[in-house]
Amino acid sequence: MVRWQPDAAGRLERAALELYAQRGFEQTTVAEIAERAGVTERTFFRYFTDKREVLFMGAPHLEAVAVAAIESAPEPIVPIDAVTWAIEAIAQVLQGGREHARARASVVGANIPLQERELLKMAKLAGAVSEALQARGVPMSEAALAAQSGITVFSVSFARWIAPSGVDDLPALVRASFRELKAVAAGS
Repeated sequence: MVRWQPDAAGRLERAALELYAQRGFEQTTVAEIAERAGVTERTFFRYFTDKREVLFMGAPHLEAVAVAAIESAPEPIVPIDAVTWAIEAIAQVLQGGREHARARASVVGANIPLQERELLKMAKLAGAVSEALQARGVPMSEAALAAQSGITVFSVSFARWIAPSGVDDLPALVRASFRELKAVAAGS
């Protein structure tokens, strides 16, 4: 084993995703992930608490991107438009990783505990978005409604994006989905 190579966390993530796709999440061990990535198990645990966390390592970054987008949204802005900005910012981050997103979604979709973890991740993101809106003076109930609506729009757009015949442009899908939501809310 090579003594040191850069991007251990990235190599561990790629190795885990490959193994999960080949063998299944439950059948893959941390030792196998570490070996495929060319690191020790001890190195694995420096980056991740368990093998689930490899699939969710980007969540804190996406929360930070969403919060920063809301904080930088121009004044005045209605809550749903601020959330649109936040979800578009997340879409920009994810845009270059479509195949990775497809593989990850396949692994998560095949495992109920991972699906539950994904729902928790989305709830935490909605909470962060809601808090950022409240920090801008949006009342709690309006902030929560806008945030949850934004997460729903993101989920619908993401599913369309990773579909085999999906549109390549995730930010465009997000914008289109928000337009659809507004049309549904307006009753047209």
